[in-house]
Amino acid sequence: MKVAYSPIYKYDLPEGHRFPMIKYELIPEQLIYEGTLSKDQFFHPDRLSDDEILLTHSEAYLHKLMTDTLSYKEARAIGFPIRAELIERGRHISMGTYQCALYALENNIGLNIAGGTHHSFKDRGEGFCILNDFAIASNLLLHRKQVDKILIVDLDVHQGNGTASIFRNEDRVFTFSMHGAKNYPVRKEASDLDIGLPDGTRDDAYLQTLFETLPGLLDREEPDIVFYLSGVDVLASDKLGRLALTKEGCRTRDAFVFQECEKRKIPVTVSMGGGYSVHIKDIVEAHANTYRMAAEIFY
Repeated sequence: MKVAYSPIYKYDLPEGHRFPMIKYELIPEQLIYEGTLSKDQFFHPDRLSDDEILLTHSEAYLHKLMTDTLSYKEARAIGFPIRAELIERGRHISMGTYQCALYALENNIGLNIAGGTHHSFKDRGEGFCILNDFAIASNLLLHRKQVDKILIVDLDVHQGNGTASIFRNEDRVFTFSMHGAKNYPVRKEASDLDIGLPDGTRDDAYLQTLFETLPGLLDREEPDIVFYLSGVDVLASDKLGRLALTKEGCRTRDAFVFQECEKRKIPVTVSMGGGYSVHIKDIVEAHANTYRMAAEIFY
């Protein structure tokens, strides 16, 4: 099992955003400490070129990012100060998702300790998302004829509005988002399948909905690969989530996605997505469960 890892540096942590980003350092440490993964299973991804980015994002948007000429409104929508180092790290993160997909095509599963930047549109960023890693990786796979059909399973608590918009007219990519109905973004885009859940949804209702939906979707779409966004902002402890899953419910969710894909021999690429619980230990534990389940089911 291979895991993409892009180190966090001090300049990656704008004031006010340091706490949620600490998880990117703590999760690898935990997984290595407990023996779920070894150091040699981690790799630092390569760097996306401009041409690779432009398969997904507009030239005008990339130019604004690279020349620091986003308008105040555009920068505010992203939510943190745009720095050259953050954009550079974003190139590696998105390439990491693509490289994890290539690995998954040969070895069942690849995971990225980052990514899930599903609020980034073709021509703009939103919600702490600059470059859309699932969209970039999907478009690279399709452009290079490495797959014919992709299914995106987005189980972050927030709807994948940027991803839905990018693939609105792309029949080769099916977008499925199960999220909090009243949560961000206020204005939802239309995924191929959206399931909006009421505030306070608990394990039983959440899992029953997923159990009733995912198997039929996999059978009907017959994807060559699944991109799975495993956000843990569905937890009851999450400050932004408004759903009420336990860590065990979240673990069961991950296990089910992996089991259903493994049963059908469908490769899976995973990005982490959100997690904003009050206590960092809850975020790390819930994310670590994703890797534990992947190791248990696929290896």
